[in-house]
Amino acid sequence: MPTRRFATAALSLAAALLLAACGNPSDGGTTEVAAKDGSRTKINLSADQKRITTPKVDSIAAQVPAEIRKRGTLEIVDSSDSAAPLTFYATDNKTIIGVEPDLAYLVADVLGLEPHINTVSWENIFVGLDSGKYDVGFSNITDTEERKEKYDFASYRKDDLAFETKKGSGLKVTGPKDVAGRTVAVDTGTNQEKLLVEWDEENVKAGREPVKIKYYQNQSDTYLALASGRIELFLGPNPTAAYHVASARQTEIVGTYSGAGDTLQGLIAATTKKDNGLVKPLNSAINEIIDNGTYAKVLKRWGLSSEAVEKSEINPPGLPKTNK
Repeated sequence: MPTRRFATAALSLAAALLLAACGNPSDGGTTEVAAKDGSRTKINLSADQKRITTPKVDSIAAQVPAEIRKRGTLEIVDSSDSAAPLTFYATDNKTIIGVEPDLAYLVADVLGLEPHINTVSWENIFVGLDSGKYDVGFSNITDTEERKEKYDFASYRKDDLAFETKKGSGLKVTGPKDVAGRTVAVDTGTNQEKLLVEWDEENVKAGREPVKIKYYQNQSDTYLALASGRIELFLGPNPTAAYHVASARQTEIVGTYSGAGDTLQGLIAATTKKDNGLVKPLNSAINEIIDNGTYAKVLKRWGLSSEAVEKSEINPPGLPKTNK
């Protein structure tokens, strides 16, 4: 991977959302999200989600490729490696819930299709999209210039990353030099990994110690490693990091960044195979739910209102291949 300077976005020492309590069995499983202004939102963790719905829009549904319209389902793929509040299991340990499924369901509503969520490992998201097994990925997928060579994107949420560490560590991450010589975990094949690898290359070029990059099969293993001191930092999506910080109360966020650097806001996007004809109706459906207000209701429901976008764009500028 070419070396490139990845300057930091504004440092945010406060998480975008704070969870004040874990599930409450007496009311079927809930937790609360506290925003910076002190307002609180109760999150339903039960299998009975009472998902927000929206009507079909015939003019947008007509844009869907004929093969998918005939099938009648939207094959949605999401990562089984994801975590709250993105995608996770309800209190019954089998119902898939989270902001990503909720938004995918709304898009399917607009398109007049039955949503079918498929959960697979991260790398198999792209294998399945490539083969046509799945129509679209809703899985916190970052819009990048490299991925645009194979996929089309319809943006729907801001992309911010976070460095998480044990509470009271005294660490602050403001740029590449702050991770030099540190042991840092990251998930393979992600935008976060790209940032960390490039920061490591910059450190080596500057004569600093290399980053000791570690990979784990799932987040529970990562957090065990963080608690035991086998790693010093974990770089992941800001929503899941903030959720973990507030619920576990043993870690803290010591730096957050736009997934595309300080000159470009990173974006999360619905991802589909390039030139398969689906990106335009996906884009139109996302803009429909933004305009009719159901999009805002879903983000508020999961405490992610700060990650809202004003409109969905088709293949907007993404994380660059190089940033020298």
